Amino acid sequence: MVRIVGINIPDKKKLFIALSHVYGIGIPLAFKILKHASVSSEKRAEELTPQEINRLREVIEKNYKVESDLRREVMMNVKRLIDVGAYRGSRHQRRLPARGQRTKTNSRTRRGNMRRTMGSGKRRLEKT
Repeated sequence: MVRIVGINIPDKKKLFIALSHVYGIGIPLAFKILKHASVSSEKRAEELTPQEINRLREVIEKNYKVESDLRREVMMNVKRLIDVGAYRGSRHQRRLPARGQRTKTNSRTRRGNMRRTMGSGKRRLEKT
């Protein structure tokens, strides 16, 4: 298994897909990295030579923020918004959508699957 930037790259997948397993690298950026490192995008990770692996590592480490550095930067950006008292920061703090989406019907991924229907909170009355 090839290990790049602390992540095990899947052997059986093509390189442009395998590189997208690294946080911060999508498919378009993976193509740019492969072109810059002069490695074929149609190769699979198991077919890489040690020289190609080193070139990929160098290109990624020198030019791009990925994995823990990028996660830390995103976390610090959100923390700054909260500390400043920005509206977006308060939305992050309450775990609600921060970019103006509606919350009455959508936003299940942010709020969790909290289905509230009309009769869900009422007590049942005993029939006498």
